[in-house]
Amino acid sequence: MKVLVVGGGGREHALAWKLKQSPRVQKVYCAPGNAGIAEVAECVDINVEDIDALLDFVKYNWIDLTVVGPEVPLTLGIVDAFVKEDRRICGPDKIGAQLEGSKKFAKDFMQRYGIPTAEYKSFTSYAQAEEYVRLKGAPIVVKADGLAAGKGVIVAETVKEATDALKSIMKDKEFGEAGSSVVVEQCLQGEEASFMILTDSETVVPLATSQDHKRIFDGDKGPNTGGMGAYSPAPIIDEAMSETVMKTVIDPMMKGLKHEKINFRGVIYVGLMICDGKPYVLEYNCRFGDPEAQPILMRLDSDLFDLLKATAEGKLKDVEVTWKDETSICIVLASKGYPGSYEKGTVIEGLGSCKGRDDAYIFHAGTRFKRGDVVTSGGRVLGVTALGKDVQSAKDNVYNALEKVHFDGMQYRTDIGDKAIKR
Repeated sequence: MKVLVVGGGGREHALAWKLKQSPRVQKVYCAPGNAGIAEVAECVDINVEDIDALLDFVKYNWIDLTVVGPEVPLTLGIVDAFVKEDRRICGPDKIGAQLEGSKKFAKDFMQRYGIPTAEYKSFTSYAQAEEYVRLKGAPIVVKADGLAAGKGVIVAETVKEATDALKSIMKDKEFGEAGSSVVVEQCLQGEEASFMILTDSETVVPLATSQDHKRIFDGDKGPNTGGMGAYSPAPIIDEAMSETVMKTVIDPMMKGLKHEKINFRGVIYVGLMICDGKPYVLEYNCRFGDPEAQPILMRLDSDLFDLLKATAEGKLKDVEVTWKDETSICIVLASKGYPGSYEKGTVIEGLGSCKGRDDAYIFHAGTRFKRGDVVTSGGRVLGVTALGKDVQSAKDNVYNALEKVHFDGMQYRTDIGDKAIKR
């Protein structure tokens, strides 16, 4: 079997790495890939938004399964285009992808089907949004309606921060057309966790739980990023909480998808806030989280190809999922200046430090080749990921693994895993 992974980040490296391990997979391609993915897959120079070119590649190379990593091609309708040509692909259709592509769509969907979430209002008028913020006060959350690479959510501690956020999103167009409208919502206080499922629109298979760390600095300080690290499992989602999430969040969500005839064959990522023992939905993503995919796939014992193929074919009920009884932690190494402007082209050293290790791996996110060297090419550069018998040993292993990795301006958090250790 031949597989195409669409994307070029850390999540896609983890997907290609895990798919490569399947005895049923003969070859893995990745479009466009990166310097690390090139070690486990053949990289193809096709942009993720060029759906016609991707479809042509799949046809002419007899690809058996396409796995879409990032959200943009999903919101552009890549699944619809592939299904129309009878090509096997894992992911939601264009309407289903709006669960991530539009914050308003997602919040309205939650409201229609009684899914617990924060109180909210959406606006296309800056003046009305500002008036609402002043009426409600702070803390309050301001979200760009469209896709903003994980950076379009501002948790404002003061009214001024909120109005500044509205100005940067709606007037200054910091996120382009994604900020043509905004969602302003109640700021929930609690602990965040990620709850991902695989679904073929009929069967639901929960994946291992995880917890992401969005803020750039230790102690959850500073601006939001695409994610600075994650661990799996998330202790806050114990068996009882998992049952509660399935009953109050996942079941009504699946009923809603069926009622609205949304064809969703892929991963649904539910970002949760646990408040006083109750789960509330912060957001939906329509694909694997990044960096959550890295620790989750490190723990996956089952054949990922079988899982994703069954999802695409509507046969998920026939597949069982097993997990390693270990903890995994991913630490993101980012460029200086991220999540703002940053330099590219800096040489990365120490990438061979995890070679031959079964308990640690370096996933590439923003890297490329330059005159024989691997250099930085993005804000999030690497995701060093390690296993351990518990959270503390996984933390020791992962920070030990990244000690030999270096590039000028490298920044990372030193507290990933501490919340789990303290519980």
